[in-house]
Amino acid sequence: MKTVRKLHRGGALLVGIFVLMHLANHLAALQGIDAHLRFMEAVRLVYRQPLVEGLLLLALLAQAASGLRMLMGKRRSDPIARLQAASGVYLALFLLIHVSAVLFGRAVLDLDTNVHFAAAGLQVWPYQLFFVPYYFLAVLALFAHLGCALARRAGTAALVVPLCAGALVSSLVVAALMGKLQPYEVPPIYRQTYVQS
Repeated sequence: MKTVRKLHRGGALLVGIFVLMHLANHLAALQGIDAHLRFMEAVRLVYRQPLVEGLLLLALLAQAASGLRMLMGKRRSDPIARLQAASGVYLALFLLIHVSAVLFGRAVLDLDTNVHFAAAGLQVWPYQLFFVPYYFLAVLALFAHLGCALARRAGTAALVVPLCAGALVSSLVVAALMGKLQPYEVPPIYRQTYVQS
């Protein structure tokens, strides 16, 4: 189990760098969708390189698999450990769905899986009922998961800041993608993936 734990912590560095970049990209939408797209085009020069993208996908799979492996067979009685386990399970599920959807969008639907692809489900009724909590909880789970690791070293009170920050960032990202902060409507080609003609 020590090896699995080391693998999980080691993979967290690579995955963490990408996730921070991804969150920064979504927060760029606070300045408008054009700012989001410009930021994405710049960082794609790095993470869309085949070798980097392949390593990133492997790291995500290893992170999810090692986290789920640590979860199995261990009973957690303390609330921090339970929250860390629950947030980790949600993150693994989210990554499975999210990465599969992006790869499907690129390979099968032949779409640029940019912000419009992500935001389409947030702007088409009734899919918002799924996608609003789906994205909100994903960002919140990330902050909770990292906050639990911090709380193990610094005490339970250290969890408050990450949880509050996670709720704020989640709310801002979802509101920006829904077009609630600045006018933004997903182009029809992306909406059509949800709307039956």
